[in-house]
Amino acid sequence: MKSTAFAGTAILVSGQASWAAVKAEVSERRVISQNPGRYHGWPTLAARVSGQLLLVCSGGREGHVCPFGRVELMRSDDSGLSWSFPRVVMDGGIDDRDAGVLETSSGAMLITTFTSNAYEPMLAAAEAKPGSWDEKRLERWQAAHNRLSRPARKASLGVWMIRSTNGGITWSGRYRSILNSPHGPIELSDGRIFYAGKQLWKGDKVGFAQSVDDAQTWEYLADLPVRDGDDKANYHELNAIECESGRIVVHIRNHNKKNSGETLQSHSTDGGKTWSTPRSIGVWGLPSHLQRLGDGRLLMSYGHRRNPLGNQARVSNDEGKTWSAAMVISGDGHSGDLGYPSTVEFADGSLLSVWYERMKNSPNAVLRQADWTIKS
Repeated sequence: MKSTAFAGTAILVSGQASWAAVKAEVSERRVISQNPGRYHGWPTLAARVSGQLLLVCSGGREGHVCPFGRVELMRSDDSGLSWSFPRVVMDGGIDDRDAGVLETSSGAMLITTFTSNAYEPMLAAAEAKPGSWDEKRLERWQAAHNRLSRPARKASLGVWMIRSTNGGITWSGRYRSILNSPHGPIELSDGRIFYAGKQLWKGDKVGFAQSVDDAQTWEYLADLPVRDGDDKANYHELNAIECESGRIVVHIRNHNKKNSGETLQSHSTDGGKTWSTPRSIGVWGLPSHLQRLGDGRLLMSYGHRRNPLGNQARVSNDEGKTWSAAMVISGDGHSGDLGYPSTVEFADGSLLSVWYERMKNSPNAVLRQADWTIKS
């Protein structure tokens, strides 16, 4: 079995990087979800110290928006060659969406999600126009919707986390985490659990939270600065990584008019207290997942919802100051309903990425993975 344990030193390049050509050499792409009758979305892949891989997603779904979403967990003990049947670990009564996962240095496992009632206008429209939906489908939606009362559905909206201290045998009740982003928080070298994200439903902050007690409680740390002419409401789905120097880099999904559809980048050199103004890095595609490789380079992997439809990655030798040209992890997509890749590296330098994708001639999205390496 491949190991995810490795050591390396940072590669720093002064001034502008002079990039040799890099490409992704993909050895295999395959579907790994095991419920073909269900839609799967927005996964996160993470590695435990033991080498076991954890994969969470929003499963049990009928479509991109529906009332059935729940957080499911899969495991692999053979570096992604095979995966366990999914276990439901969160099902909050309305739609549980993007799922993140992290094992902290204490051995605790954290899983994050956010809840949504975006399906309600669809249900109301179907109810207002009898016969527009199959009767059985309408009954399913109504039954799922009525699991909670109206006040309970409103109270259930939020950003959530569960925690396990026994390897995922049992889990805490869900509790609020202040911020949310698709892939959840990271752990910094000083032991803090650090969350770059956005408030949903109960506030409008876009910025950073921290926990000093292994994610049991959270405090808001700092706002993300807003670029001139931007509206912070159009910053979404942040993801952060700590470089070997201690510099923290964050990527932001941008929907402002300037650089719309691109990934913006900010950084902090004081542990997350203050941040640079977001800037374009010239990458169309989102959202980005950041990983620090064993040799110190940063890797960003992201969905690419125009030709070639699929997922791409880039590397940085200089802690995010510059990025390589795109490497194609997958480019065989048939719709824009795909992406949200996350990536882990093994000790031999090989990589594994997982994303979601709605396949050709199917209403359902699946989980796909690619085994690949960076070639220059």
